[in-house]
Amino acid sequence: MSEPPPTPDSPGATAPAGDAGSPLPADGTPYLLVMPTADGAPPSVVWPGQQGQPAWAIPVTVPPGTRGYAVFVPLVPAAAPESPMTPATTGEPAAAPADAAPATSAASGSAPGPDPAASPGPVIPTQVTSAPTPAEPSTAAPTPPAGGPATGAVPAPRTEAAPAATGPAVAVAGPALPVPSDPRPGPLAVPPPPGARPMPQYGGPPVSWAPRADPPPSFLQTRWPGPEPATGWAVPAAVGAAALGVASFVPLSRVGIGWFLGWLVLTVAVVVAVRRGTAALPRTERLVRAGWAGAALALLAVLAFRNAWWLVTFCVLGALGCAALAIVGGRLLRSILFSLVAAPFAALRGLPWVRRHVTAGPDTGAVRRVAWSVVATALVLLVFGGLLSSADAAFSEVLGAIVPEINVGSVFRWLFLAAVGGLIAVAAVYTLAAPPDLSTVDRPGERRFGILEWAPAIAALTALFGGFVAVQFTVLFGGQRHVLRTAGLSYAEYARSGFWQLVVVTLLTLAVLGGVTRWARRDKPVERTLLRVLLGLLSALSVVIVISALSRMYTYQKVYSFTGERIFVMAFELLLGAVFLMIIAAGVRWRGRWIPGVTVALAVAMLLSLAVLNPEDYAARRNVARYEQTGKIDAWYLRALSADATPTLATLPDRVRRCTLSWIDDDLDQPDPWYAWNLGRARARAELDRLGPGAAGGQKDCKAADQFDLPKRRSTR
Repeated sequence: MSEPPPTPDSPGATAPAGDAGSPLPADGTPYLLVMPTADGAPPSVVWPGQQGQPAWAIPVTVPPGTRGYAVFVPLVPAAAPESPMTPATTGEPAAAPADAAPATSAASGSAPGPDPAASPGPVIPTQVTSAPTPAEPSTAAPTPPAGGPATGAVPAPRTEAAPAATGPAVAVAGPALPVPSDPRPGPLAVPPPPGARPMPQYGGPPVSWAPRADPPPSFLQTRWPGPEPATGWAVPAAVGAAALGVASFVPLSRVGIGWFLGWLVLTVAVVVAVRRGTAALPRTERLVRAGWAGAALALLAVLAFRNAWWLVTFCVLGALGCAALAIVGGRLLRSILFSLVAAPFAALRGLPWVRRHVTAGPDTGAVRRVAWSVVATALVLLVFGGLLSSADAAFSEVLGAIVPEINVGSVFRWLFLAAVGGLIAVAAVYTLAAPPDLSTVDRPGERRFGILEWAPAIAALTALFGGFVAVQFTVLFGGQRHVLRTAGLSYAEYARSGFWQLVVVTLLTLAVLGGVTRWARRDKPVERTLLRVLLGLLSALSVVIVISALSRMYTYQKVYSFTGERIFVMAFELLLGAVFLMIIAAGVRWRGRWIPGVTVALAVAMLLSLAVLNPEDYAARRNVARYEQTGKIDAWYLRALSADATPTLATLPDRVRRCTLSWIDDDLDQPDPWYAWNLGRARARAELDRLGPGAAGGQKDCKAADQFDLPKRRSTR
């Protein structure tokens, strides 16, 4: 490192060789001055290296009158010797003596002449500075100003017979002049590079630095490096087939059989592409992943039979979750959550890997030929199909039922679905070719909580639950009269007031149980016994709370009305009760690793059971029965049901039926293409055709039916 070259008239300009009063010799050769120990100077530093070991000198130019300390840094290799630095400037290179001992000494006043006995070879003048000297200076050296001494840095030759020097020495880089009363600022300190760390010292005051060690390998490098680069058409063909199948079959604005068909094409394409790569997985793991893939297909098959928006939404989300488990894997809670994040990440990470299958292949021209073939086929079908469709009306009707209408919206829909299907296929083939190692994700928690830390809180919570359950038994078996006498509420109001709070309590209890079983110590028999007793009691009491919540919701629906959403909430509460029962069973032998996977499987079974039940038709049937008993019906809610409830709503009296079927009739006004066929809508159309043109009404009919509504006031659509 050097300062910028000084101007000729600046104090930092180097005096020309041979001037009077200058201690430099006439030829400008750098030299080593041996200085006696001065009062107030820092102590000398013993040479830390071995005899004959080279040292680096930093080439700099020093302004006259600068006072400081020169430091020679030896090369002490950590593992292997460093390669010598080559001179980077013009001029005769000068070698630093191998036996020169590094030392620091005060330099002031005029320097005496050179001492040949103490200087077997010339050295490069070094920067006179009190800043720390780098342990590994840069190999690039600046060019000195014209007329100055030649600069450079070369290692001293290794000599076996050279004795080790012990006396103090200092390298002076210019005429040592008296320091002025107002000296100019000293030279700049050498800043450490980013990531530098302090280096052990050998006794001197300067603090040096050294590069920091390489960071440890990341999770992707150690646990999920990905598959090796490969070639071939199997993977790109699977991605293309998946994109084409999803874009061609899935009706984005409708539920129908196309969702199942598009996912079926995607699944088959992925299985064909990775059938050999999955052979390395254990047989049990392959069966589990095949089960999750089948669960995804089963959930998407619901869209071909049911039309309730909330049910099909949960089925689509559940199918995506099952697909993530089939792709990434995972059996415990942490790995299951990891799979939900890793699957979308793999879709983007695998794009370069899939592209290399094509670009690194022996016949890259085949890609252009296939692309031209696809474009030509589409162009031929478009031109000739349009001409033949305009020539015959019957053929046009058949073609319109098979091929979707082509417009700007349909093109964007097709491109969007093709991108989604292709990315899902990329995530599947990339991950199944080299699955991640989930052993570190599912590592057991550190059991750091003793009895004194967790037992009082769990015992207090168990006592609180016991008191609440005692009251619930009184309510459940005491009946409506007891509730009216003690709480001053109707039975329906009492049921409605606490259901959602009990749902939150159930979820929080599951979180508490999970945390305690993960972090509580159970090394001693007393710890295991106390943990079993308290967690078992807490789980058993939670089951009673779940039953209380279900009883409240069922009573509330009997008084007011049944809805599909309330039926779903009751089913979810039943799932939570099943989880508590599984926790009780797992606590007998402390074997609970199967609970997360079984919970997800029960959630899939819950959605499929709701699909079989047809919840909106069930809610309509319960409301019709309530109307026959009480003469009251929520016509405004029934109007918002999907086509699944049409057969039951058609049995209502005329003035109520015309209101409840009005929105369904508007929804079924346009026919569906074949890939959007849905059983619920097909049955609804058949029922409306049976009733005739006047079966459905409008806003006026709903106003007339408002006398049956509870409450009386409702906002209109």
